[in-house]
Amino acid sequence: MVLILLVAIPLLVHTTKGRNTGNTGSHYEMLGSCRMVCDPYVTSQPGQELTAVSPPPQDYSGKKIRSGFRGPPGIPGPPGARGPPGEPGKPGPQGPPGPGPGGYSPSLYTPKIAFYAGLRKQHEGNEVLKFDDVVTNVGNYYEPSTGKFTCPLPGIYFFTYHVLMRGGDGTSMWADLKKNGLVRASAIAQDADQNYDYASNSVILHLDVGDEVCVQLDGGKVHGGNTNKYSTFSGFLIYPD
Repeated sequence: MVLILLVAIPLLVHTTKGRNTGNTGSHYEMLGSCRMVCDPYVTSQPGQELTAVSPPPQDYSGKKIRSGFRGPPGIPGPPGARGPPGEPGKPGPQGPPGPGPGGYSPSLYTPKIAFYAGLRKQHEGNEVLKFDDVVTNVGNYYEPSTGKFTCPLPGIYFFTYHVLMRGGDGTSMWADLKKNGLVRASAIAQDADQNYDYASNSVILHLDVGDEVCVQLDGGKVHGGNTNKYSTFSGFLIYPD
């Protein structure tokens, strides 16, 4: 029985191959080991070339697709056209009022404030020194009848004073520069061997409109100089706020 199968199988394979020689379909070979090999192929007709056939695209509609990594940014494009000008800004805050009832005219105003005066009469005790021999009073903001300078414009001011002590009785003299009644500088002169001595000092102060500056004794005697100006008081505006 086995011998018969060994002879019949090769004959069957040969016969099958002969029948399928002109067939365009698949062919099957029966091998002696009883294995079947399927070899689908398509033969071209005479005068016809074989063409590659791509599989149809897969339909992803309705399916959730996982996103990939973001790519690098592209090259920036050229600058666009210049836009229209913006709206004007809001006006700034109003400046401080000028000195005096009518103020200064902005187009004509340049701050010029200065004074210089000497002391004619003698003073003693705790008096405010009234420097009544006025030499310079730009703006007329120093009042010789009171001995006080009244600030017309906020800013930084410089003041200096020199007071000659009237000696001969062995006492000392103190002179203070005051702003609104508060001491901002002091000076002292001492009587030695019946000689005269000076008390001097200088300050730089910030003043607001209406502030008052003067020189006041804090004990002792001051020598008056008639028109010689032994004792003097002066000041001026350095720059306004």
